Amino acid sequence: MELQLLGPFAALHHGRPVLAGLRRQERCLLALLALEAGRAVPTDRLIDLLWNGEAPAGARSTVHTYIGRLRASLGPDGVRLETRNDGYLLRPDDHLIDARAFEDGVREAAGAVDDEERVRHYDRALALWRGELLADVADEALRDRIGRRLAALRLSAAEERARLLLALGQHERVAVELPPLAEEHPERERLVADSMLALHRSGRSADALRLYRAARGTLRSAFDAEPGRDLRTLYDRVRRDDPDLRRTATPTYAVRVRGEWLPWNTSGDPALEFCNTYAGWGGERRPGSEWLRGYRTLAVWAGHLDLVDDRTVTRLLRGAQERPEEASAALEGAREFRSALYGCLVEEPGEGGRNGAFGRVAEVIQEAMRQAVFVRGEDGLGRWTPHPDAGPRLPLHAVAQRAADLLADPRRLTVRACPGKGCGWLFLDAGGRRRWCSLGVCGRAEAGAGGPS
Repeated sequence: MELQLLGPFAALHHGRPVLAGLRRQERCLLALLALEAGRAVPTDRLIDLLWNGEAPAGARSTVHTYIGRLRASLGPDGVRLETRNDGYLLRPDDHLIDARAFEDGVREAAGAVDDEERVRHYDRALALWRGELLADVADEALRDRIGRRLAALRLSAAEERARLLLALGQHERVAVELPPLAEEHPERERLVADSMLALHRSGRSADALRLYRAARGTLRSAFDAEPGRDLRTLYDRVRRDDPDLRRTATPTYAVRVRGEWLPWNTSGDPALEFCNTYAGWGGERRPGSEWLRGYRTLAVWAGHLDLVDDRTVTRLLRGAQERPEEASAALEGAREFRSALYGCLVEEPGEGGRNGAFGRVAEVIQEAMRQAVFVRGEDGLGRWTPHPDAGPRLPLHAVAQRAADLLADPRRLTVRACPGKGCGWLFLDAGGRRRWCSLGVCGRAEAGAGGPS
């Protein structure tokens, strides 16, 4: 049996529709069970969803009648609806449920290493969407209650796919496919930004500017908000036809890991490397200065620095796709910790106090250590490591533990900041001889060579 939920609801047996004669609410009940296939759904929850909190007096017996009709109609085709305590369960068996296939496809994309392979997984997953979830059996209120997670996962997958295509130079595909979704969801500024960039690179700068103005208008009227700084900056760059926007070349000082560009390691300490995921500290914020562009980059960076293992990175990437709001909050927390840590490392010892940069860093370190576990590694040595229950904050906890090690070590007194414009990266200078960081080009910034970006 094939159950289609991502659009108008349909049940097909060998391509033949099998829901003829069933009422809309009966089909809706089947769809609700299909969304939770393999898990029992309490009768009270089914009643609440079917009647949106305004159930009639005989709702429980009505649900029982619906289940009987569904069993009679679908039983011959191998669909089994089981009674479990005070609820019902749809046995998944070998049924093809498009919502489940979509989630599996997104997880496979997150775990793939090759960019083109990841795009293929996203293509197959996103192609399963034929319209709004349960478009013909659920109203907007019900769809918001049961489909918020799937809808968010769809948008996150579309954003990640667009980013990959832009990195592969396939901006024309993005320019054709993404703008309608960006117009529908202007609150997802990454959708808007990638659409604008793709349109600009496809020679449609006027369309990119129109998209921004439309998104800004909707944000103002519907959310009483203004576009974020990054989106406003992109708008200005498109308007003045910044030539750097049209380039998709490899960053000068970067390595490619799991499809992510990461900065070179230059400092000799993971806590400093974390600070060095931003360039231009204390100066004007410039395009390209932020290396942690999304949560995926944060997780991959943590794996690249051996702060977490590859299996954990894959799990974090999968979780970020499934719960994008939590991932975004964790990324914002990591950036805030990075700023506090940088301030703590460049201030003079004794400055700041409990309410200064050191105090903010200490709060995160203490949070990380409260959830840490002590394990023995393959080398036989014990070490503290973040607890898996830390969820999307796990990379932050791993960095915080390394920051604690550095702040408790006399090496902390040898930390220096590169004075190059557009840099400011931190490094250990135990010999007291280095002025510039180990990229070796920042000293020529005054002559126009430029620092890392």
